[in-house]
Amino acid sequence: MSKILIRGAKVLGGEAQDVLIDGETIAAVGTGLDASGAQVVEADGKVLLPGLVDLHTHLREPGREDSETVLTGTKAAARGGWTAVHAMANTFPVADTAGVVEQVWRLGKESGYCDVQPIGAVTVGLEGKQLAELGAMHDSAAGVRVFSDDGKCVDDAVIMRRALEYVKAFDGVVAQHAQEPRLTEGAQMNEGLVSAELGLGGWPAVAEESIIARDVLLAAHVDSRVHICHLSTAGSVEIVRWAKSKGWNVTAEVTPHHLLLTDELVRSYNPVYKVNPPLRTEADVLALREALADGTIDIVATDHAPHPREDKDCEWAAAAMGMVGLETALSVVQATMVETGLLDWAGVADRMSLAPARIGRLAGHGRPVSAGEPANLTLVDPAYRGAVDPAGFASRSRNTPYEGRELPGRVTHTFLRGRATLMDGNLA
Repeated sequence: MSKILIRGAKVLGGEAQDVLIDGETIAAVGTGLDASGAQVVEADGKVLLPGLVDLHTHLREPGREDSETVLTGTKAAARGGWTAVHAMANTFPVADTAGVVEQVWRLGKESGYCDVQPIGAVTVGLEGKQLAELGAMHDSAAGVRVFSDDGKCVDDAVIMRRALEYVKAFDGVVAQHAQEPRLTEGAQMNEGLVSAELGLGGWPAVAEESIIARDVLLAAHVDSRVHICHLSTAGSVEIVRWAKSKGWNVTAEVTPHHLLLTDELVRSYNPVYKVNPPLRTEADVLALREALADGTIDIVATDHAPHPREDKDCEWAAAAMGMVGLETALSVVQATMVETGLLDWAGVADRMSLAPARIGRLAGHGRPVSAGEPANLTLVDPAYRGAVDPAGFASRSRNTPYEGRELPGRVTHTFLRGRATLMDGNLA
């Protein structure tokens, strides 16, 4: 069994400590630990976090391997500090059966760069008409606990209610892509001043907010768990805050790009800024940051959405929606939340590791950095500053909105059960 000593790291941003890894487990945390027989990682000035957990990743395999594969996606995850990702169901074929989710789960096991937990579809083919094999997916080797038609909204209230009732039996959760389809027909960007000036079809905030309002009421009615994907408006924040004040079992996520970018960027007509839900206003961005800080929004999730070049390097109206995010997420959170004083590093650990693992009921992840715990760890250099260069990405796709933008922080090491998947910034 190999030993690794991480020397002088600021655990959760606190005082410098040594962390000794022995095999798959953290053996000791303290100062002046014995390095005999151990590989030493010098971590002076770096911050040590529990391995990051993403509740919203698109790995595209099976069916769209031109965009991403489980292998390339998990390599990107390791570079970003993630030790576990939840793979969304909108693959080809859709992950709506035990067979497909097990295929994704096994591909994740084979990759070795991070754990892959499949998300099962709520409805057959993501068509919103008939419940998928929720129980069979849960009982499969993949042990699915999160279900979502992400990319599409479960807009039928009866279907949504039945899904919430069904997953309650095994403490599952339905993750809703909140988008009222009739209100977003022909929509190209956020509905507001910029869309009016550009003459692009508007995507109103109420299209998101109306579905969230309905679903928190449904979740309360059946006493089940609902999770709101990629929340993006100030109004959505207020609805979730109200639902939580009632004690209802509602959680929500925000993406890094919705914490930083606004609809003003669409003036460039660069399709790299086309995303679902769309980039919103500065007021929305500030409301999302405050909500993440006060816990109304529980987690940061990437919504990593890779696309081949031809699907983004085209006119705005024809471009696919989505951005890659696994390799830049922690840097964006540092810029928007840590360096603004809204969160400390312990708060980052909660929003990007502990809470997503808890929502996904993912054992072995999101654990404290203490003796006896699994050695799933992320080491980040917060002093680093550098421009984003997608040419160096491990992801198969390059559709990042941050190309050329200077961002702080860099993940230098990622450990999955004591084994380095990233060492000194290089994939193991």
